[in-house]
Amino acid sequence: MATPIDPIPQASRWRPFVWTGLITVLAIPLIAMQFTSEVDWDAFDFVFAAILLGAIGIAFEFSARMLSGPAAKLAIMGLVIGLVLIVWADAAVGLF
Repeated sequence: MATPIDPIPQASRWRPFVWTGLITVLAIPLIAMQFTSEVDWDAFDFVFAAILLGAIGIAFEFSARMLSGPAAKLAIMGLVIGLVLIVWADAAVGLF
């Protein structure tokens, strides 16, 4: 008996949620700037954050398409998120 072909690959099902979530994270400082003066981002800050968040999205795409096991996918995503958080912390307060 032939197996049915999945019309929408698993990675494609999660793509809109991942990218929408990343855009939402980027929009939080923009919204906060409307209500408080403690958040003061300029265009460079938004571009920098978009690049870092884009790296997370691209890593998700890569891991979903290229890696087969869930453990490998989680390892790559954990590594990328960890690296992004280190870069973000260093850029924000000069931690390192």
